[in-house]
Amino acid sequence: MTNPEQQPWSREEFEAQLRGMEKYYHINHPYNVLMNEGKLNKAQIQGWVANRFYYQVSIPRKDANILANCPDRETRQLWAQRILDHDGQPGEPGGIEAWIQLGMAVSLTREEIISEQHVLPGVRFAVDAYVNFARQAEWHEAASSSLTELFAPKIHQQRLDNWPEHYPWIDKDGYAYFRKRLSEARRDVEHGLAITLDWYKTRDQQERMMKILKFKLDVLWTMADAMYMAYINGMPPYFNVGG
Repeated sequence: MTNPEQQPWSREEFEAQLRGMEKYYHINHPYNVLMNEGKLNKAQIQGWVANRFYYQVSIPRKDANILANCPDRETRQLWAQRILDHDGQPGEPGGIEAWIQLGMAVSLTREEIISEQHVLPGVRFAVDAYVNFARQAEWHEAASSSLTELFAPKIHQQRLDNWPEHYPWIDKDGYAYFRKRLSEARRDVEHGLAITLDWYKTRDQQERMMKILKFKLDVLWTMADAMYMAYINGMPPYFNVGG
């Protein structure tokens, strides 16, 4: 007789399990909590924006890897929009440019943002691990790893609600990225969730998906860990090594 504990979750139960992973989302990381409470200084905000830029410019590469491995034309048609959202197209600058504008709003120059000169090794390693996973994984698994977007609208709205009050020195034009992603993330979730709920049928498969989602949550959390060490603890890489 089959162990009842190993029965597949229903579609509704599976979605609930996925949504329950929000506790591991970087909205709960101490760096983000301090940011949301208005307790970061200018340099700490700048460090966060500069490092997250590396994540932003890597997203289209991640999505291109998924497209390269996906044989389904209808899926590619929908998924390709994610690349356009970030890279932009004629008449629509896209999310990467919007993030550069955020960087300039926090008093970084365009040149130092796009040079990636402030990107910490830990952030680079974490983001590259995500891009490499998308390149090597079966495409359904790579696509479903994007479901940290389930939790993204909340964190974007948090910034829109709190940053203008806590950080009045930030030019309000820099908030375009957060506003843009409110609607885009919800649309992406609908598609990514449909792929996920349709593909993972057995309990073993569903539990593998939970590990995949945890991996992506680990990527985001590890990025914040690296920034906390560098900008909160004052311990950037090689801080104790002489020049």
